[in-house]
Amino acid sequence: MQTHAAKRVEITIEAPMERTLRRALEGAEITGFTVLPVLGGSGRSGYWSRDGQVSRAGGMVQFVCIIRPERLDKLLDAAFEVVESHIGVVCVTDCQVLRAERF
Repeated sequence: MQTHAAKRVEITIEAPMERTLRRALEGAEITGFTVLPVLGGSGRSGYWSRDGQVSRAGGMVQFVCIIRPERLDKLLDAAFEVVESHIGVVCVTDCQVLRAERF
């Protein structure tokens, strides 16, 4: 089966910034993404968990986008505008997709 090169971009950001990031991605014509809740993790400030949170304010979400390589720079520019002034991590990896016309 033939596969096609693509980029997988994962953007982890504070939950209150979800709408802002979504709008930034849509403004960059990135309309295909999945938003996942982040249950916990560890970073510079130590371990944290969603357990015991009264609201989403202290939580994180992760956007997962799979795009064509030539669209990567536009996505990263839009994401950086949001992430640069907030807690967040952006990761880019190479991946393979089966139906390139979908991306």
